Amino acid sequence: MPQPDPAPAPTRPQLAQLRDIAILLALAVLALYAGAGFLIPLALAFLVYVLVTAISDRVHAATGAPVWLTTLAGITVVLAGLFVMIAVIGGQATQFARAMASYENAFDQAVTRVAALLGDRITGFLRDNLISIDLSALTRSAMGSATSLLNTFLLVSLYVAFLLAERRVLGIKLLLAARDPQLGRDMSQVMEAISHNLQSYLGVKTFVSLLTAGISYVVFTLLGLEFAETWAVLTFALNFIPSIGSIVAVIFPALASLVQFDTITPFLVIVFFCGTVQFLIGNFLDPALLGRSLNMSTFMVILALTFWTAVWGLIGAFLSVPLTVCMLIVFRHVPALRPVAVLMSKDGHPEAQGPNP
Repeated sequence: MPQPDPAPAPTRPQLAQLRDIAILLALAVLALYAGAGFLIPLALAFLVYVLVTAISDRVHAATGAPVWLTTLAGITVVLAGLFVMIAVIGGQATQFARAMASYENAFDQAVTRVAALLGDRITGFLRDNLISIDLSALTRSAMGSATSLLNTFLLVSLYVAFLLAERRVLGIKLLLAARDPQLGRDMSQVMEAISHNLQSYLGVKTFVSLLTAGISYVVFTLLGLEFAETWAVLTFALNFIPSIGSIVAVIFPALASLVQFDTITPFLVIVFFCGTVQFLIGNFLDPALLGRSLNMSTFMVILALTFWTAVWGLIGAFLSVPLTVCMLIVFRHVPALRPVAVLMSKDGHPEAQGPNP
């Protein structure tokens, strides 16, 4: 007579594994938060390095020029873009800060004027939430964040310089460090997939953000909006923040138009025209250019934005998608973590992301 199947194993080992995973995740989050001063410049440097190499590779493929010359071209383009942004914001920061004192009173009056056109219920909401905003404190906070970012520029530049210097030998060092040839090849393929996906993402987002900022700058200039260059630069930067960045990029200049002009027409032009441009580009052009290269769930994008903003603040919001893309690629190459990658993916097939080894 056949013996009955043995009883299922107790669940204590599984619970212990869940406990260990929870502890490791808590320690990882704590390490990210505590090590932000070191990790943020390193993450920024890696993204700048990826952008430089992307430009260098495309110039090399198009012209066949030597690698050192194409790398120099990539560095020049990236540094020129950063210099223009810093010059615009730095050149108008002092004037903007001085104008804030006069803007506060005008802002309160403008919000009251708009609220009167929208009904009693919306008027109460605007008075409770917008009129109570301390614009001076908000400006000081923004300037402080910009100053902190500028202070890390030199450190990021040093990191990028050394990464570019070791670009050729990095693959060789990975193979030597792994000892196992197969593990070394797997690590090289993971790095290649990360680089490919980040290059696609940064290239598309840079192009889309430049297009959006250019159209917005034309609108701001035609309306005669003060600090049009600053608002255009902020529009470019905020478009790197998923979902809410494009909304904020419309709200700020729209509120500034309320303060500057006595009529509500510029406000409506910015809200409806620039908002429509943001909607069309963000929902049609951006996904069409990115295609399936990211293959990340929309919910995961919002969750990543919330998490990285909570851990690293405003810089974390900018880095949320690139960092999550890197995590997804690593997870899909680790068998134990592949179920997590499946949940993070858009269609349940994380291997569709980028080049598949």
